[in-house]
Amino acid sequence: MRCWRHAAVTVLLWAVTGAAYADEAPFLQSLAGDWTGGGMMKRTIASSPINLSCNFKTQATGEALSMKGTCRGMIVITKPVSANIKVSGAQYAGSYIGPSGGVSGLQGSRRGDAINLAVRWSKVINGDRSANMTIQRVDANAIRIRTVDRDPASGQPVVTSEINLKRD
Repeated sequence: MRCWRHAAVTVLLWAVTGAAYADEAPFLQSLAGDWTGGGMMKRTIASSPINLSCNFKTQATGEALSMKGTCRGMIVITKPVSANIKVSGAQYAGSYIGPSGGVSGLQGSRRGDAINLAVRWSKVINGDRSANMTIQRVDANAIRIRTVDRDPASGQPVVTSEINLKRD
């Protein structure tokens, strides 16, 4: 009898956690599509924001998400931007290529409608190599990508980029 209870608890835990993991593919699929919008970015924490205009094509295949796009700032400068993220269990991991062109690492998890990622920059930015990025589904046809870094002088968080996109 005791063995049966142990097996039942194990199956129940597996079913509950398995269902939670299985929920990632539909969430990622909800982010797929063509997106346009704008926002801002700062080259450094102390710099003035640069207004951006961006276009992204996002594809979701099972437990993977690929975002490829371009952002234009100061009217004439256009830079490719991309992210590739895979889910294993409840953990997200992947890479990000920003305007500087370096490949940065991403790692985190989803909470509600937001994927919260720790960023490991390819080089020192704002005094260190770490920041946080959130990819948030605002509603069925809107997403926000926000990067927050810490001011090395004050230790306070500073939004260094925010892009608000609408589905085409």
